[in-house]
Amino acid sequence: MGEVYRATDTKLKRQVAIKVLPPSMVADRDRLARFQREAEVLASLNHPNIAAIYGLEESEGLTALVMELVEGDDLSHNCVALVKQ
Repeated sequence: MGEVYRATDTKLKRQVAIKVLPPSMVADRDRLARFQREAEVLASLNHPNIAAIYGLEESEGLTALVMELVEGDDLSHNCVALVKQ
């Protein structure tokens, strides 16, 4: 439910992950509410296996979660393999 990008937080000079909710989903109140709940749940958790959330941002019609960047393998390839099985 969204696309994740690697980015640089220029204010704090660190690498982050940005999960962007597509504009078509921002127009859907239920999906927007789900994205908001996702942000709230992430903000309430503190665990080494869960990426920390740094913020929920809105700009120019886009809504995005700014999160800790976790280095590692691209999991999208694994997800596709699981779906095909």
